[in-house]
Amino acid sequence: MAFVRGAAVALIASGLLLGGCSSLPFVGAKDKAPKADAQLGIGVNAYLWRATLDTLAFMPLASADPWGGVVNYDWYVNPQAPNERFKATVFILDRRLRADALNVSVTKEVKDAAGAWTAAPVAAQTETDLENAILTRARQLNLANAAR
Repeated sequence: MAFVRGAAVALIASGLLLGGCSSLPFVGAKDKAPKADAQLGIGVNAYLWRATLDTLAFMPLASADPWGGVVNYDWYVNPQAPNERFKATVFILDRRLRADALNVSVTKEVKDAAGAWTAAPVAAQTETDLENAILTRARQLNLANAAR
């Protein structure tokens, strides 16, 4: 009898504990339709994410974290300027399509007389231009999706 009562208590306790582990909110009958602004699949704005990959597709991709919103690009050498190379990191900071939800960081290196790569300054306008290009592409993707 004590064994059955202990097993019943353990079963109820484990059910309560597991029920509290759910990361999904309770969905009532009237709340079954997903909200229009809800995005599933990645942790950041999907338009900014896709626009980043589209805009910087010419650079080799080093790593991409769709949950953290960080896209790292490896060194890119422009064939017309073989003595300089660029590396970029894009941070998507929000789930909303906003200008302040995006930050681009660019690193530049140039070859010195000995042929070694040395750090060089990047014009602030370069990062701003890349951010604007990504935002423009994200808006285009958003409008194309809304037209469907």
